[in-house]
Amino acid sequence: MPAATLTVFEPRKTPIQARSTVTVEAISEATIQVLLTHGADRLTTTRVADRAGVSVGTLYQYYPNKRSLLFAVFEDHLDKVSRAVEVGCVGACHKPMSEMIRQVVEAYVDAKMHRADISVALYKVAPDVGGPALVKQTGQRLRKAIESMLLTAPDLKLSPDRFVIDMMLSAMSGAMRSALEAGASSREHLVLLCQSYMEAATNNGD
Repeated sequence: MPAATLTVFEPRKTPIQARSTVTVEAISEATIQVLLTHGADRLTTTRVADRAGVSVGTLYQYYPNKRSLLFAVFEDHLDKVSRAVEVGCVGACHKPMSEMIRQVVEAYVDAKMHRADISVALYKVAPDVGGPALVKQTGQRLRKAIESMLLTAPDLKLSPDRFVIDMMLSAMSGAMRSALEAGASSREHLVLLCQSYMEAATNNGD
């Protein structure tokens, strides 16, 4: 989906004053609560406004429709995951590569597991609210952070290209989704998978 198409889902305006920010946060949390309670099919702007304690007119000042509401929640979710990984990358700089990968994977898993119910619910609605494009943007953001981190690894033998990092990110994303939907924990397994893959890829370039 082209970036321009994402504007269909984006909020009408960005809150500037503290009061507006509180209102938007209340609407966002209400969207999550209604999504978890009633599901995407029964989520309406009226239900969200009632749960948030605001008028429908106030909600429409920020979000033109329910797809825009869900887009904002999904975007915020991915931003929190991205920030967690970026912080993990900064904290792992100059450490051995295996420890770098552990910290990155653990940061990612912990961010997704913080509200596992929200993660699972958003997987279901993502395709209809610009999810693929947001996921692509998030992948580019994470790749940049991981690339910068890996360049500081004292034991790096061969710098991984973008394909290698993208493959690791795909493995993280796919395994995490399967684990969340199955209600299982994959933290240590995912760490080992990514460590083994990155070790092989930076030793011989495969």
